[in-house]
Amino acid sequence: MLAKLTQSAASFQTQDAKSHSHVLCVIPVANDLSNDLPLPGISVLRAKLSRRKMKAVELVSTPISGEIDHGTLAAWVMLDTSKSIFEQLTSIRKALSLLLEESAARIAICIDGDKNFREHAARLAVYVAWVNGTELPSRKKPTKKKALTGISLFGVMLKDKGVREAAIAEGNILTRSLTMLPPNELTPAHYRDGITKLAKAHGWKQETYGLKKLRRMGAGAFVAVAQGSDEADAAIVHLRYRSKSAKLTIALVGKGICFDTGGHNLKPAKYMYGMHEDMNGSAVALGALLSATRLKLPVNIDCWLALAQNHISPRAYKQNDVVKALNGTTIEIVHTDAEGRMVLADTLTLAARDKPDLIVDFATLTGSMHVALGSRMSGIFANRAEWQQRAVLAGNITGERVSAFPMTGDYDTALESKIADVKQCSDDGHADHILAARFLSKFIDDRDWIHMDLSASSHTGGLGAVASDVTGFGVAWTIQLLGSA
Repeated sequence: MLAKLTQSAASFQTQDAKSHSHVLCVIPVANDLSNDLPLPGISVLRAKLSRRKMKAVELVSTPISGEIDHGTLAAWVMLDTSKSIFEQLTSIRKALSLLLEESAARIAICIDGDKNFREHAARLAVYVAWVNGTELPSRKKPTKKKALTGISLFGVMLKDKGVREAAIAEGNILTRSLTMLPPNELTPAHYRDGITKLAKAHGWKQETYGLKKLRRMGAGAFVAVAQGSDEADAAIVHLRYRSKSAKLTIALVGKGICFDTGGHNLKPAKYMYGMHEDMNGSAVALGALLSATRLKLPVNIDCWLALAQNHISPRAYKQNDVVKALNGTTIEIVHTDAEGRMVLADTLTLAARDKPDLIVDFATLTGSMHVALGSRMSGIFANRAEWQQRAVLAGNITGERVSAFPMTGDYDTALESKIADVKQCSDDGHADHILAARFLSKFIDDRDWIHMDLSASSHTGGLGAVASDVTGFGVAWTIQLLGSA
């Protein structure tokens, strides 16, 4: 449940501090604080800056807090709109964290500047407050920490009451909440139960392709991965959202490996820890579907979730196996820890059969993308120049930054097999993020397609707007992309 937003065109007054124990003040970077501002605690701020020998402009990167009237804690930040949206969101997140770490139940947001600045800053601040003010899954003993229940906006009125920001925040929170669940609580079966409840609540049509059905259909790539698990609960789940005014149909495809041991090519403990988050791609697709539904976007969306686990067992697939994918392509298994591209292969085939105008898939797919980019942005591949440009632009607009990578056909030589149509991956791991994209491109039936390798799904200390290590990266990006389609 998001905090309730109330708005007032009036400036924050001294008496308002009696009912607001925590206040965020956002100031344009052009202001040197030499004049009185209609913001609380400016004299306190000036004194703090003086004691620290800080210039006002340093508040862009280093927000500070202090006590003002009636014991209220205020945090002050300067917003530099010449900087990227990512940097602006980061500034506001740092300032809000000074308040939220006190388990603030209600926060006032006060903004100075001209009309355009106030609206822009208000949207960023409200979004950051929503996305960080909600409780996320935790299995620690109960603490005194409380969720944010109210946001009071002073000095600006958002005519739409921040409906877009609220919808994206909801999708982001759903994505992070699912990703944070421990693997014993989010098995494919548990995941499917939760998806069914969401589908009923939001009016999505649902179809589930269970393991028996997938075997009959010939989805050998997906089954190869799923057959190593004790429980036959793996499935491909198809959710459908329809808009009466839609001109395009978009397929969102997500990798949902609820735990990844690496299979027979077993991961070392260091790299297996955290592999309950290997279902993050499916959570991004699901979170984006929720946001799009809340916004009633004028697009048709088919959401395909590939839910399975990659375990080691006598039945698990192994190196040198040859399996036949749903589209008839035979695949030589080179490494059992390259399971994500296997489950996606058959899921992409299903998605492509409906002939969508665009397929977008999300996956925590390769370690080599982490090597290439780290965890501050994600990598994308696109088979059309127009979609590549739109993808990068969507990242710049939302602060969920992406970098485009090449995937020219000459890379396919590394996937040539002597015993099958294609190798699953190479045995040396070189350029695996590119080879994975080349592999997946064989299952899209040449539909317009974007592949996102989610290297930014988790970043220590938070990223952009989000304060938690799990970032929910991709939801805001997707909504922006869909809006431009």
